Amino acid sequence: MRSKIVSLSKNEEFKRLLKKKKISNKYVTIFFGILDNKNSENLNISFVVKRKIGNAVKRNKIKRRLRNIMNDAIKKISIKLQYSYLVIAKPTMLNNEFNNIKENLFKIFERIK
Repeated sequence: MRSKIVSLSKNEEFKRLLKKKKISNKYVTIFFGILDNKNSENLNISFVVKRKIGNAVKRNKIKRRLRNIMNDAIKKISIKLQYSYLVIAKPTMLNNEFNNIKENLFKIFERIK
């Protein structure tokens, strides 16, 4: 089953997620929790890359990588769809290989219960 990736849209959703549970590693920090009025059939996830990390080209590259990893994660591992996720990228993500980042993110999403 392939679920659709839907990003968070409202400022209140981001603020509420920032008060929920958090897990991080050297590449990303992930905030996750159950938000009201969200469809649990879709994956509610947003990717944030701060301006400090680089120019728009570098930030968009990181977001593309994260989206690609999440599309693979939906197919290969079980992700809790009732949670909403906020993924904040760290600067170390820019200089590392795609496969290392992918393995680390898979481990994090398997730890989330």
